[in-house]
This record gives sequence, C-alpha cells and structure tokens, in this order.
Amino acid sequence: MKILVLNCGSSSIKYQLIDMANNGNVMAKGVLERIGLEMGEFTHKWNGQKHYEQLPIPNHTAGVGIVLKAMVDPEIGVIKDLKEIGAVGNRIVFGGEEFTESCIIDDKVVKKMEEFIDVFPLHLPGNLAGINAIKEVLPEVPQVAVFDTAFHHTMPPKAYLYGLPYEYYEKYRIRRYGFHGTSHGFVAEKAAKLIGKDWKDLKIISCHLGSGASITAVDHGRSVDTSLGMTPVEGLLMGSRCGDLDSGALLYLMDKENLTTKQASTILNKKSGLLGVSGDKQDMRDVRAGRDAGDERATYAFDMFAYRVKKYIGAYMAAMNGCDLLLFTGGIGENAWFMRRPILEDMDFFGIKVDFSKNDGVMGEDVILSTPDSKVAVVVVTTDEEFVIASDTYKLVTK
Repeated sequence: MKILVLNCGSSSIKYQLIDMANNGNVMAKGVLERIGLEMGEFTHKWNGQKHYEQLPIPNHTAGVGIVLKAMVDPEIGVIKDLKEIGAVGNRIVFGGEEFTESCIIDDKVVKKMEEFIDVFPLHLPGNLAGINAIKEVLPEVPQVAVFDTAFHHTMPPKAYLYGLPYEYYEKYRIRRYGFHGTSHGFVAEKAAKLIGKDWKDLKIISCHLGSGASITAVDHGRSVDTSLGMTPVEGLLMGSRCGDLDSGALLYLMDKENLTTKQASTILNKKSGLLGVSGDKQDMRDVRAGRDAGDERATYAFDMFAYRVKKYIGAYMAAMNGCDLLLFTGGIGENAWFMRRPILEDMDFFGIKVDFSKNDGVMGEDVILSTPDSKVAVVVVTTDEEFVIASDTYKLVTK
C-alpha cells in the first residue's frame, strides 16, 4: 500500500509518498512554502532528482492539489494514477485529552478538531484544510490522524497540571500536553535497540532538538514529563520561541508596550529564542558562526540553548530517580555536534562518560557516544516521524 503523509502547517505543507509494501520506501517527498502569500515555493524530490518552482499557492486546498498533480506528472511523478494512493496519514499538532492514539478520520473527529482551533489558531486550520482538501479530491481514500500530543497522555497529574486555580483546568483544560510525541516514542525505542535493550526496561531522556525543541522523560515506555506545555512555547530556547519565561515579566512587557494578546503571541513565537537573543540568527549553524566570530549576542544564544538542555536533563534524572539512556535527535540533535559537546561536558556527576572523538564532526548518523564504563548510555539517533505516521496509518486502515 502506498501512503501519502501530510504535515500541514500554518503556511506550509510537507509531504512524503511512502510505499509500505516496499519496506517503507520513500517514493517522493517535498514541501510547499509561503502558502497564502503573493508567490509560493514548491520543492519536489524523487529518485535523487529535484524540481523547484515558484508559483501562487493561495491556500492549502490549492497546495494539496499541487502535491497530487506532481505525483502523477509525466516528468516528475512517481505513480500513474491517484488511485494507487491507498490512504493518507495526517500529522495533527494537537489532540487534547480526547485523542490518546491515532485514529481514522471521520466527521466526529473533524468536529472535535474544530473545537481545538482557539487553542491552536496557527496550526489546526492548516491541518483541517489538508484533510478537507483530500476529502474533496480523493473522497474514497481513508485518512488517519496522528497526534503530536498522543504519546504524552501517560503523564501523571503532578506533571501536567499548572499551579493555576483548578477551575481553569476543569473549564478550559489548561494543562501541559507536550508535543513531538511521534518522534519521542519512535527514537526512544530505536535508541534502546541500538544499545541492545528493550525501551520498556529503561529510563530514557529523549532530547528532540531543532528549531522547535523539547525534552521528554520516558520511564519504561511511558512519557512521564515533557518540556513543552499547553502550547509549543514553554521549555527550551528554540529557533524563534522563547521557552521558559516568568509570566509576570510577560504581563509587565504587555503593559509597557501596550501589546494585544496577538502581538504578545507573535513576540513569544516568532521573534524570540535564538533569533530574539542573537538579533538576526535563527539557525544554530549561524549562531555558532556568530559566536566563533566574537559576536556577543550570538554567544549568549548559543550558551543559553546548551544550558537549558543540560538543566532539563538534570531535572528529569531527578524526576525518574536516574537515567539509563540519554538520546539526541532532531535537526540540531542529530547534526550540531558542536552543540552536543557543551551539553555533555561536565556531566560526570551523573555517571555520564562520553568519547568525544565519536561525537565531534558526526552528523546524521546513529551512533553511541558513551564509553563502555559510562553508567548512562548516550546516543545520537535519527528520527523519522513520517514513517511513524505511515505505519500508524497502515495499521489502522488494514485492520
């Protein structure tokens, strides 16, 4: 069965066509960006080849149409007929307390997702637009929703509740939900196999580090705490998100600058993090280059990122009474060896011993960094969220 995986963001669509009958082979993948602006961008890759063009992409419906047209295009396509697509798996950013696992999409699921839009006004409309576009073009093809939040439903109340009046949890379900769950679950199991263990026998700290970043404590196969909260703003310093912040400082800033909630949200989500601290650098490679060139603000950003990751690792070791396996994944976690080094240095108190000759320069590989006598195994492991989405979709539609 060939499964189309869609990841629809607020102004983008990432996609992969995966052949589950051929060991999960990725037949084609790509991204549409700048949706809704005057001119969009379309990048499509297949068989080692690449197609790029600029064209208007007025909305997600049009975007999905471009993706489907590319799949059967005589020059850049990989299938002859859209009927070859057996199912569509959709990455859904938020499932609330209602969706604790992946599910077949029907009208009830769509209606419930629509109720969540006020919590996620940037992402969920795009998710729903992708679902509706497929329903319009391929009405007979089953669709599956795979939720970022589902893996974290095992967190106990002491980890997910906030110190607000309890009535707000009861009325609005304000609590920690966590994200990147699809990745955390996948890499925790994969990393355990890498060291010859079963993940359900281990205490694992999973560091998914990228432009969006989170750390999760996985205790014997269950998420027990995670750094992202009700929204993807809490926790670590990120590309353009602030991470942990004194809420009183935010209120003070809003008063001083006469900010609306929408303006404040833009600052927290799009103008903060590495970008906000450095002034002009959102990519970790650029931050490192700035630091190496003596840029003081880039140095602050670099050091803050490493410090917060290290701090959360220590917190989760305390929360789980130890750790057997520490893993790094995501764009920064897999590739920025120069960031892994300061995170892992001076961690001998926890029994962490690293052979830095295995770390330095290593990018995009599954590798064990710890020494044989380290009490904690330390590994770099590549994630594959799209394959997880395709796998869940395949299991549900072939039941």
